[in-house]
Amino acid sequence: MTLTRIKKAKAGMLENIRESADAVRGQGSLVPEIAIILGTGLGDLAARIKREAEIGYKEIPHFPISTVESHAGKLVLGTLGGKKVAAMEGRFHGYEGYSPQDVTFPVRVLKELGAKVLIVSNAAGGLNLNYKKGQIVLIEDHINFMGINPLIGPNDERVGPRFPDLCAPYSSRLMNLAAAAGHEQKIPVSRGVYVGVLGPNLETRAEYRMLRNWGADLVGMSTVPEVLAGVHMGMEILGVSIVTDVCDPDHLEPVDIKEIIKTANEAGPKLDKLLEATIKKI
Repeated sequence: MTLTRIKKAKAGMLENIRESADAVRGQGSLVPEIAIILGTGLGDLAARIKREAEIGYKEIPHFPISTVESHAGKLVLGTLGGKKVAAMEGRFHGYEGYSPQDVTFPVRVLKELGAKVLIVSNAAGGLNLNYKKGQIVLIEDHINFMGINPLIGPNDERVGPRFPDLCAPYSSRLMNLAAAAGHEQKIPVSRGVYVGVLGPNLETRAEYRMLRNWGADLVGMSTVPEVLAGVHMGMEILGVSIVTDVCDPDHLEPVDIKEIIKTANEAGPKLDKLLEATIKKI
């Protein structure tokens, strides 16, 4: 890539981010403090938001369109837990055919809108056999086994540094606040390591064994790219998983995506309550 093309690519990304942010601002005056990404089956938290604006992804320039079942494809702006928030009802995945830059583009727009905190939720498989279906786990670290990275390519220093440090991508402060909120609300929470895979297939027995041997407690097909983009831009990040199935390679049974969504939906109210209580503390 020539120097001229690199400069154009850098300028193009920032221009697109700003154009998308301006389109969102045109729908309302709220400046979000906190950005929230709602994972598979976990969209009900948006119903708790006192809404100022609701914008379909199709209405935002350069936004991808969510194609996954249970992802509504809307950006909700309003107030939750006394804080100004922007919540994504539906996220994007590499397995949909999107590039890692497309997957993380909304996170960059949310930062441009003013959000300094990023809360990412997901439905995940439980590699840790101490976990049960419906359990809530705070992500304390991750392993990127997706084979993709949104930071590859030209870097614009106005957006973030070329070599961001990932010694602590998930905020200890936010994890402690979430744990305290869980204690107060009588919602048990655990902590664990999340491994991101590309998907869309679920893993083989051998793959589950390998991932467990690596020290992973959870496995899923999202979150890692958004966290990488968030770290790149200096956001403070909280990651939360709901365990939707137990990945025991010695007693593995077929899993249907509808069962995963059903489990996430059933556990969703607990997570909604936890996140709202946590947001009040931020």
